[in-house]
Order: sequence, then structure tokens, then C-alpha cells
Amino acid sequence: EVQLVESGGGLVQAGGSLRLSCAASGFTFDDYAIGWFRQAPGKEREGVSCIGHGDGTTYYADSVKTRFTISSDNAKKTEYLQMNSLKPEDTAVYYCAAVLSCTPQGVGATFGSWGQGTQVTVSS
Repeated sequence: EVQLVESGGGLVQAGGSLRLSCAASGFTFDDYAIGWFRQAPGKEREGVSCIGHGDGTTYYADSVKTRFTISSDNAKKTEYLQMNSLKPEDTAVYYCAAVLSCTPQGVGATFGSWGQGTQVTVSS
């Protein structure tokens, strides 16, 4: 069973930083990609970033490019999303998910269940 546990969210002022973690289990970590998604109140869930464990391909949504950095510790089966220069519009619940692919154009389809997410709130 695919299990993903997000952590690291919190309340931060605009311009601040947070690092999210995603601990994965229940699937072969090296064979798939991990994607980060977020959902703000009243909005649809959107793909923010992803990384492929096979070739290290990464993707960033335009809204976070140059501010967010995704990384992976394959030995720990843990994914990280370093978020710098945070803006109030980054406020959302952030989720990680196992995805079938990650390309420079976007995040592939998800599989398995979603985690509980971690709340990120950026005050102005």
C-alpha cells in the first residue's frame, strides 16, 4: 500500500522559507516520481513540482520557479520541497503523491492514495 506522509508546514511571513518533507513507503521508490501538489481554499489542486528518481528530471510550475527546489533522499525514501521567498498566494495545503512520470512539461498521473497534507500559511 502506497503511503505518503507530509510534514514541515507552518505559518511564516512573506519572504520567509519552509522545507516540506514527504516520507514514502509501500512502493519501489526508485521506479517512480514524486510530485508536490497544493490546494488553496476554493481552488483546484495544482501540481507544483516533481522529480523523477530514475533520471532526476524536475518540473516546477511557473508560479514557483526560481523560489522552490525539490530534492530527494533515495536512501531515506524521503522527498523535500524547499520553499523560499514565500508569498501569501503560496498559502495552501501541500500534498505529495507518487506519480507515474515527471517531465519538464509537468507532473504525470498520480497513483495510490493521498496523504493528509501539510498546511502552509504565508502572512503578508
